[in-house]
Amino acid sequence: MDLPAGTRNFNYAEDTSIFRTKTQRFLLAALIIVLLTTPMWWGMRWLSVANLIGITIIAATGLNILTGYCGQLSIGHAGFIAVGAYTSAVLTKQYDFPFLGALICSGILAGLVGIIFGIPSLRMKGFYLAISTIAAQFIIIWVINHWDNVTGGFLGITVPVASIFGIEFGTQTSFYYLLLPIVIVVIYTAKNLARTRVGRAFVAIRDNDLAAEVMGINLFRYKLLAFFIGCFLAGIAGSLMAHWYGSITGEFFSITNSILYVGMIIIGGLGTTLGPIFGAIFIILLQEGITFIAPSLESIFSLPAGFTAGLGPMVFGLVIILFLILEPRGLAHRWQLLKASYRLWPFSY
Repeated sequence: MDLPAGTRNFNYAEDTSIFRTKTQRFLLAALIIVLLTTPMWWGMRWLSVANLIGITIIAATGLNILTGYCGQLSIGHAGFIAVGAYTSAVLTKQYDFPFLGALICSGILAGLVGIIFGIPSLRMKGFYLAISTIAAQFIIIWVINHWDNVTGGFLGITVPVASIFGIEFGTQTSFYYLLLPIVIVVIYTAKNLARTRVGRAFVAIRDNDLAAEVMGINLFRYKLLAFFIGCFLAGIAGSLMAHWYGSITGEFFSITNSILYVGMIIIGGLGTTLGPIFGAIFIILLQEGITFIAPSLESIFSLPAGFTAGLGPMVFGLVIILFLILEPRGLAHRWQLLKASYRLWPFSY
C-alpha cells in the first residue's frame, strides 16, 4: 500500500495490518458511527433496502471466495442459500432451536452440501463445473418443494422472529443492528482470509491449478475448503434472509438469483474484498430504481400492463455486457484507479 510522505512501517505487524495510519483508523471510526446512526435518519423503506444489501453482501462474499479467489465457478449459489434458509426455519419453528444455534447450523449444513457438490471440481473446471453447480441448484430446490412434511413444499414455511437472549429482532431497525455486526465480521474475515496461506493457495489454484499442484498445493482439499467457506456464508445469508422475510418458499431461491449473484461479483470486481460490497449495492439500487420508474414508463409510453416486468432482467443483462466490455475488472478496479489518480492514500487499504 502507498503511504503518505513521512510515514513508514516499523515492524511486520504494522506492515500487514489493514488500517495502518491514524487517518485510516479515524475514517474507520467515522464510518462505524455513520452506520450505527443510520436508522435515526433513514426511513423504513431505505432501512429495508439496507438490510437487503447487508444480507446480499454476505452471500456475495461467499461466492466471491469460491469463484473470485479460488476460480470455481458456481451458478447454484441461491440453492445453497436456500439450504441455510430452510435449515434455520425448520430448526427454530419445529424444534424451538435458539436463533444463534440455528444460524451456525445453517452455515455448517450449507457448507457440507457445498462440499458434496464440490467433489466434481477435482475432475471438472470452467463450463463443466458450472453445469454441475446448476444441477445442485435444481436438486436442492426440487427437494425443498417435494419434502412437504418438513419444508412445507410449494406453500413454503413461516419463520419465527429472530431473537437472542429474549431480545427480538422483528422490526427493520432492530434487524439492522443484528445484521450490521455480522456483515462487518464477514467482510473483515474475508479480507484477512485473502492474506493467509489459504487465500494465497486459492489464488494459485485460480490462476493455474496445474502449477499450484506442482508447487505442492493439495487441489482437492483447497477446492473443497473453498466450497465449504463459500457455501457456509451462503447458509448464514440464507438464515438471516429467512428470519428477515418471515416466510419463505422455493421461489425465493431461483436460478435467476444465482445468476444475479454471479453478476454482482463481476460488476463489483472478482477476487477483491470490495467487489461484493460494490456489486451488491449497485445491483440492489439498480433494482430499486427500475421498480420506481417502471410505472412512469408504462404511463408515458402507453405500454401494455406488465410490459415493464421484464425490464429488470433486460437492464441487468445489458449492465453485465457493458461491464464485461468496458470494465471487466469491476467497480473495485475503478476505485483503485480513482485513488491512484487523486492520491487518496487514506483510503488505500
